[in-house]
Amino acid sequence: MHQEPQVDQALAADHGLKPDEYQRILDLLGRTPTFTELGIFSAMWNEHCSYKSSKKWLRTLPTTGPQVICGPGENAGVVDIGDGQAVVFKMESHNHPSYIEPHQGAATGVGGILRDVFTMGARPIAAMNSLSFGETSHPKTAHLVKGVVEGIGSYGNCFGVPRSAPTATASACRPSAARCASIAAITATAW
Repeated sequence: MHQEPQVDQALAADHGLKPDEYQRILDLLGRTPTFTELGIFSAMWNEHCSYKSSKKWLRTLPTTGPQVICGPGENAGVVDIGDGQAVVFKMESHNHPSYIEPHQGAATGVGGILRDVFTMGARPIAAMNSLSFGETSHPKTAHLVKGVVEGIGSYGNCFGVPRSAPTATASACRPSAARCASIAAITATAW
């Protein structure tokens, strides 16, 4: 029979959880989590799922107003542009998935955006992709750029949604490519 490892702060750190996050788990459960529970918390509280490092900035963006039909939530936002028309916007960050597997991480980022737009009853007419990478001298950067660009292209091109105003940057202030492969795409849609 397989024995699960002992769950402690060190194992939580190996799962990407900070000491205060591990303490929060202990407080929520009133006990030490099982190995499986620790994995679930790690997955749900990572940057990709919870936006734990970016949500403080996301909260500074305007989300209400007379033209906002549907603000932020699970799917895409909807803005009234007059004459019975609306535009649906969606932004998705796929930093971690794109670093682990650049082609598939980027492709699923595009797919998630399109899914959320469709969920709002809209049809995508264009997508913008803003890509940021670390130093060009980092040994993994070229691999990330190639995979991410191919992933975006393969999914978007097969789907038939044109790319508009794409941007890409490399930054010396981001020394590790491990933290910088990112996709931020906004899909605007006539509703």
